[in-house]
Amino acid sequence: MRLKAPRIAPLTDSEITPEQRAALGDRFKGEIYNIFRTLARAPKAYKRFMGWGGYILSDYNDLSPRDRELVILRTGFNWKSGYEWAQHVRIGLDCGLTAEEIERIKAGPDAPGWSANDRALLQATDELTGDAFITDKTWAALSGFTEKQRMDLVMTVGQYTQVSMMLNSFGVPLDDDLTLDPDLAK
Repeated sequence: MRLKAPRIAPLTDSEITPEQRAALGDRFKGEIYNIFRTLARAPKAYKRFMGWGGYILSDYNDLSPRDRELVILRTGFNWKSGYEWAQHVRIGLDCGLTAEEIERIKAGPDAPGWSANDRALLQATDELTGDAFITDKTWAALSGFTEKQRMDLVMTVGQYTQVSMMLNSFGVPLDDDLTLDPDLAK
């Protein structure tokens, strides 16, 4: 985590206004993650953000859940987003990534053991998070993916770049059930 304390503190239960409660919606009758408690401080932006984020995490995104999580984890790791990484490690495991693959994501596309498609996804993610552009060589390596999947790849990296920027800059603290990866503790 880049900050020791939040710049924008997550809302406590007693601070949540009726407008913020409405923005959070019915999906949060139990635990509300710190990312949502923080973003709900701007309820209108939060509502729009959730609509787009909902697309990225839905079946409308043509990347398989495993491929999507591979890309999200690499994006979060590249942006040094400890919160993003911690949240999506457990989601990635639920979507078919192994613990070994998740650890290998940190090493990137050149690590041994990736399939050609995994390597291409990781390379594209690195290029997007480094230069906001996928090279022709990497685009060609993504030939195993449909045009729509390639579009969703770019949109997924874009969404989680934004998420990582917010998490890092606002200083969103880890939820109580998350553990900071030591490689992102710097």
